[in-house]
Amino acid sequence: MDIALFDFDGTITHQDTFTQFVKTAIPKRRQKWGRIILAPSILGYRLGLVSPSNMRQKIIKVGFRGVPTRLIEAQGRTHAEKYLPTVLRPEALECIQWHKARGDRIVVVSASLAVYLQPWCELMDIELIAPELEDNAGRLTGRYLRGDCSGPMKAERVKAHVNISDYDTVYAYGDTAEDNELLALAHRQFYRWREITN
Repeated sequence: MDIALFDFDGTITHQDTFTQFVKTAIPKRRQKWGRIILAPSILGYRLGLVSPSNMRQKIIKVGFRGVPTRLIEAQGRTHAEKYLPTVLRPEALECIQWHKARGDRIVVVSASLAVYLQPWCELMDIELIAPELEDNAGRLTGRYLRGDCSGPMKAERVKAHVNISDYDTVYAYGDTAEDNELLALAHRQFYRWREITN
């Protein structure tokens, strides 16, 4: 058996799904003052001084802290059912089906949120490694439960989830520098749907 590791945003989809989720899930009033609070970080992000991972975590803290968990879980299911199907790449779905037909193990490894990726992965009958939102007594804390899943953490989370050496061939698919360590785990590496040859 082989294993296929897929990044999600920009690889399985043709655009970012995190931003659209927070725009719809975070209450409008909170979005307004959140933009003010996060203005310096947003500027730093645009200038390349704040990493995408750091920016996502700041948004989570400001946007979701204290919000009822069940509300965001419901928003996540809606995002998975209504929005994600509109941004999926046909070639990605074909590739996933190709791996399924071969009997390969398939794992999505994403920095986007499990709250909406989990329902989609369950529908597709594939595994997921992604940040989960921490809950305390039915309300979100504004933190990740087990940390981020981007850059080097992608590879670390995969190693904690599966024994790579159990597989004859490891395939990995990504589209940004945040996927470099994920791709480095694989025998066959695909960057923006082109195979990297050494």
